[in-house]
Amino acid sequence: MSGDEPVRVGVLSLHNSKETKAILNAVEDLGHEPVWLRRENTAISVEDSELTVEPEVDIIANRLLLSNTEEPAELLGLATTFNRIRPMMNEPDAVLTAIHKFATAATLANWNIQVPDALLALSNERLNQGRERFGDVGVYKTAIGTHGGGTWKVDLTEPVNPKVGNRQAFLQDLIERDSSKHRDLRVYIVDGEIIGAMYRYAPEGDWRTNVALGGAVDDATDEMPEEASETALYAADVMGLDYAGVDLVEGEDGWFVLEVNPTAGFKGLYEATGTSPAPYIAKAAIERVEGEVDQDRVEALANSLDDSTPSCKPRIDRPEREDAPIVGYIEDVVVSGTSGSEQVYAKSDTGATRTSIDTSLAAEIGAGPIKSMTRVKSGSVKGGKARPVVDLVIGIGGDQHTVTASVEDRGHMEYPLLLGRDILEHYRVDVRRKADSDTRNPDKEGEMLEEE
Repeated sequence: MSGDEPVRVGVLSLHNSKETKAILNAVEDLGHEPVWLRRENTAISVEDSELTVEPEVDIIANRLLLSNTEEPAELLGLATTFNRIRPMMNEPDAVLTAIHKFATAATLANWNIQVPDALLALSNERLNQGRERFGDVGVYKTAIGTHGGGTWKVDLTEPVNPKVGNRQAFLQDLIERDSSKHRDLRVYIVDGEIIGAMYRYAPEGDWRTNVALGGAVDDATDEMPEEASETALYAADVMGLDYAGVDLVEGEDGWFVLEVNPTAGFKGLYEATGTSPAPYIAKAAIERVEGEVDQDRVEALANSLDDSTPSCKPRIDRPEREDAPIVGYIEDVVVSGTSGSEQVYAKSDTGATRTSIDTSLAAEIGAGPIKSMTRVKSGSVKGGKARPVVDLVIGIGGDQHTVTASVEDRGHMEYPLLLGRDILEHYRVDVRRKADSDTRNPDKEGEMLEEE
């Protein structure tokens, strides 16, 4: 296309993240045409061997969140379909490797990039056979996870499982130079250039540095060691990603790459550095298909993070819920933690925002460690009371849900697990269906459905 024509930059994103909005706004502010590829407006047609895309785009920035979806294969297939038709930034093959933390470690190690020692084993026996090499304390991770979820510091004098729910897990060496104040380094890279970098510090009572968990940040763009910046650039290049946040930690033997995140957030980086990656991603997409961009304008836009609703957002119709699966008022579920799973009866509560688990059950399955504290409103306690929050994997039928659940003493209650709206939003609740009852009338089942 000629340089004076506006480029139609599609952002493939089925969610409403600040990052997606910021990229779309940056495309428009740079004088080109943003297109938000969402469920409401997107279609691909094959007719007489001719392919068409609706809405039409010249290039696509892939912002699909695969690490916290229940159907990553479906979304990967969607991205791959687009990638066969139009140029794409952060192509599906590279993203697939990056979202799998062990695949990332294996890829980087194969290119002589330093990563923490790790062990993935498919059997319980083999994983625990090798856990001694990591010492008494190590890192236990699900291979796919986000925002610090699915990552635990664990006591390795006790056995661990090769899976958490339906997700593969592995062991990793814990690298800490200063155990009193754990920090790592996030370097954001776009099109082979460092846009900014920040040190991230773990919040009090935790060791994970994720901003989503309350970690503090400091600008590291100008002061990070050359070894760290070169390692980050090399890692992004090896992974084949056009834009990524590369997470590193400093050990006694230099810098180690922990993860390479293809959909890294902008909030913490902007807070630390005053620089938004969005205009740089927009610029890279536009120039990839020979569009023209004013570099001074890019740098000016990067001084703010415009995550307001883009003008190109398609109209959202109320979603049809007739096909949503049904969950009972009392449901038979499988709940999983780091050291085991239990099949229990759970009560559905559409009035509860968050799922909650009994203290004893949480201990049995190894739920934890505590991610944070949440304040729960109570009619009997002014201002509510604080409860710890932990990661859980809950299986209902053939579906798996990873949630952050509050822990409370439910010993005086009939059911040890309460399903909140964080799970029930995926279902219709049949208030007459009770998995622990043998007296249900099958002729009446399903009459009273409560949408959530």
